[in-house]
Formats: sequence, structure tokens, C-alpha cells
Amino acid sequence: MQVIETLAEGLKRELKVVIPAKDMEAQMNERLADAKDRVRINGFRPGKVPVAHLKKVYGKSIMADLVNEIIRDRPTAILSERGEKSATQPEIAMTEDQDEAEKILAAEADLEFTLSYEIIPAIELKDASGIKITREVVAIDDKEVDDQILKIAESARSYETKKGKAAEGDRVTMDYLGKVDGEAFDGGKDEDAELVIGSNRFIPGFEDQLVGVKAGDEKVLTVTFPADYPAAHLAGKEATFDVKVKDVAAPGEVTIDDELAKKLGLESAERLREVVRGQIESQYGSVTRQKIKRQILDQLDELYKFDTPQRLVDAEFENIWRQVNTDLQQAGKTFADEETTEEEAREEYRKLAERRVRLGLVLSEIGEKADVQVSEEEMQRSLFEQLRQFPGQEKEILDYFRKTPGASASLRAPLFEEKVIDHLLTEVAVTDKTVSKEELLADDEASEEAKPASKKKAAAKAEGDEAAAPKKKAPAKKKAADESAE
Repeated sequence: MQVIETLAEGLKRELKVVIPAKDMEAQMNERLADAKDRVRINGFRPGKVPVAHLKKVYGKSIMADLVNEIIRDRPTAILSERGEKSATQPEIAMTEDQDEAEKILAAEADLEFTLSYEIIPAIELKDASGIKITREVVAIDDKEVDDQILKIAESARSYETKKGKAAEGDRVTMDYLGKVDGEAFDGGKDEDAELVIGSNRFIPGFEDQLVGVKAGDEKVLTVTFPADYPAAHLAGKEATFDVKVKDVAAPGEVTIDDELAKKLGLESAERLREVVRGQIESQYGSVTRQKIKRQILDQLDELYKFDTPQRLVDAEFENIWRQVNTDLQQAGKTFADEETTEEEAREEYRKLAERRVRLGLVLSEIGEKADVQVSEEEMQRSLFEQLRQFPGQEKEILDYFRKTPGASASLRAPLFEEKVIDHLLTEVAVTDKTVSKEELLADDEASEEAKPASKKKAAAKAEGDEAAAPKKKAPAKKKAADESAE
């Protein structure tokens, strides 16, 4: 086999691979000899079929299998022998001339094909001790824990049906149907919906108009969707809601005791307090972690400058660009609304894609040198988390990961990245700084407010900050998850 390099330009490589016809014929003859004792052909005793006859019957079929195996297996071996890693699957090209192909299958012409690929550049790792990180830590006071426990107690309080009119704090059970211009809209209908007046779960103006209703009342409410409402087709629109009140219930007393804790599956109020404090610490810890990670990535971006494989950048850019356009479409906006043009946006997101690819290669090299491993147990936990997020779709998700090539990599990649960040934290200089929760959250909030809507999610992914991704909201009301996150 001959391997001739025909292109070496930057990271681009092209190789011409030639396997002489006589070598292909020799391999074919070996397989024919091996098959001789196993095939059954009418007119011949077992093991007595002449090789020439076998070749006539099975030669092209065996040669086709050989060609397919070579095309499938040799590229990996060739790159390994050259000490190169391809950024993507190499492109393979061979003759499309039918006559030439027939000659190859008949062992009358050499097998020739070309490999085109981009190599992953060699990355010389640099000393990470010069990276300086400020770790912001929030000291959680008792009042914040008390306030959160009170919210939990209020959400778990009991309600008792009452006669008379609904007042602030009462729970109203109702059916409703929302309409815009007299036409019902998707997501604007519900039955037996429960709403506590004053909870601000529904769009502005909805709850205020329920004050004074009684069980059995039917009422038409008129509201206006906020101009920045996530559903573009409803934003700024006036809507009516046909409401049928089924029940009005007054709230019971809010009590924080062992009984409340037991309702929540905990043994005591003290244990509830510990759990709530732990949850608050975890929430702030997630923000701290993201800010630490951002600092590390920004400094790695300054440390490492090298050409990136354009095929990887192209693929990354397409992912980002697809998300940007989806976000714009969902928000009902254009690039002009965000004070930019499509050309300017493309250039900016192209740079973002290059950064992500470069940092991904750097983290991969650091992890490889540090022998960072993702265990099967960690992969299973990650898969379980995926299943938990989509109740009722477990089978479809499992089938997807079982049957889709490379799907497991989408589970492994973020786990590997986080473990590499953990490794770097043992090498970089970290200084702890105690801050208030307002200070911890201020920088993120300010930076997010400064970004156009379509840029937030793409930027978040580039920084490894999925927490900044916009939340979807139900058309007529906020999801319960929004309440618990507040």
C-alpha cells in the first residue's frame, strides 16, 4: 500500500492511497481458499470446488467486501501511523467511473482513493498556576432561610371552601378560555385551575378581576399581554378570558412545625431547615461555579491562540446560528430589532464558534494529559437526569441513546468538561471573596440585560452557562417552577 501526501496546507491534509491490484488479488485468493471447504455448489463434492470456479462465482462479491473493509478500516490506521488526529470523519473519494470500478473488482486495476481531512493541531500545554480566580462566596443568613421556609409553608397550607366573595389570599378554582379577537388561542384554556389571588402567577390584571367572585359565577376578564411576553403572537395583545368559578377557598393558618416537615417527607422542622439551607447554598454555589468557570475559560482563551479546524468551527457555528434564529423567531424579532445586521451577527457568532472549538480542544488536551475519566456510573446518572426531565418519554429517550451514533457523547462531554474544570481548580490560584447575594447575582444580571435576547443563549453556551438559557412560559400563566425559583 502506498500513501502519498498530496496536500499539507495549514491544518488541511489530503492523501492518495494506492493498493496494487496484485495485493488485492492475493487477499481475494486467501479468502477463496478459506471458503473452499465451506461452500456447497451443485456438481462438486465438498472441498473439491476448483478455486478458478469459486473466483468466477464469488470473486467480485469477495472483492467488493474487501474494498468496503479497506475504505472503512484503513483510514484510521493510516492516520495513526502518521501520528495525526482528524478533527472530523475524513472524507473519502474514489473513482466514479463504472468501467474503472469493474476493473478494480476484477483485480485488473489498482484500488485508489483519497482521504481529505483536517488535523487537530498539536497543543503545548501551559502552566496553569498563573491563572488567578476569584471565588465569590455568599454567607447565608438565618432570615433568608426563614423567608424560604415561610414560602414553602404558604405553598403547603390548607384551604377550606368558604361562602361569599373571593378576597386577596383566597384560592379560586375555575375553568377558563382565553381569546384574542374573539378566537381561542393555544395554551389559553384550562379546567379546574387553582389560583391564589395575589400570587402573581397569571399575567397582570387577571387576578385583580377575580376579587369579589363567588362559586358559580361566570365572568369575562379583559387583560393585555405584556409587550415582552415570550409568545410573540400574544405580546401586547388585548385578550378576554371566559371564566367559570367552581370554588372559592380561604387559606388556613401558616404553621412551621414538625407536622409541616412530615408533610414534605422530612422528620422534623429542624431537618427542614437544614434542607432549605442546603438548597440555598446549592443555588448560590451554582452561580459561583459558573462565574469561576467563566474566569477560567476567559483566561485559557487568552493563553491559547492557534488555528482551529474549520470543519469543527463550521459545525459549531451552524448549531449556534440555528439557535439564534429560533430564538429570534420565538421572540418575533429581527436582527434590526436588536440593532445589528445578519452579516454583523454572523461574524460575531463565527468568532463565538471559534472560541468554543478552541477551548474545547484545550480542555480535551488538558483532560487527556491529566487522565480525566468519566465513569459508567456517572454516565448512568446523567442519563437518569435526562429521563427525569421528560416524564412519560423515558422509552423514546432510551431508544434515542441506544440507537443514535454519538448520542452518548452528548452525555459524556459536559461531564468530562466539568471534571477538567475541577482538575484545573487544583492548579490555578483561587482567592475566596465573601459577597452579598446581590453582588453575586449583579454581574450576571447586568451582563444578561446588556445582551440582545438572541445572544443570551448562545453566549451562555459558549461560557458553559446553561443556567442563563431563557425559560419557556405558559401562555396564560407562569409555570410553577418559576415560582419556586424566585
